[in-house]
Amino acid sequence: MYWLLTLMTLSLLGLIAMGIYFEIRPLSQGANGPRWLKSTVVVNLLTFVLAQMALLFLGIQEVMAEPVATEAAREITVGLGLAMIGIGIPTAFASIGAGIAVGPVGAASLAVIAEKPETFGRTLVYLGLAEGIAIYGLVVSILLLGKL
Repeated sequence: MYWLLTLMTLSLLGLIAMGIYFEIRPLSQGANGPRWLKSTVVVNLLTFVLAQMALLFLGIQEVMAEPVATEAAREITVGLGLAMIGIGIPTAFASIGAGIAVGPVGAASLAVIAEKPETFGRTLVYLGLAEGIAIYGLVVSILLLGKL
């Protein structure tokens, strides 16, 4: 199992090293890269994906073969799982609502600040109110989690 983790780590380090290399020496516009570039990226990504799949399948086998723990752990039932999903729903919807609200408010704020820079503070308050929607959803989820 550890050899798969090592293989994935080396593959990721290779991709990071290539990213750093091309950050230092970027390709010029319209020029073809070195011949080894495409094959190296493909080999790194293929190695990572195959190691990830092997880790998933071998990890599932290892977990299924593990003996049952005798600790007094709290079992997660279907009802508890559904309750946890239900607790996360207010945060999800509040975050979506905040994103929908911040988009137009932010665009309008930038337009107003471009014309009248002295209205920066007022527009910041409006953006804060729009972002507060997500915080309200998070507070509701935390309160519901306390009831569980």
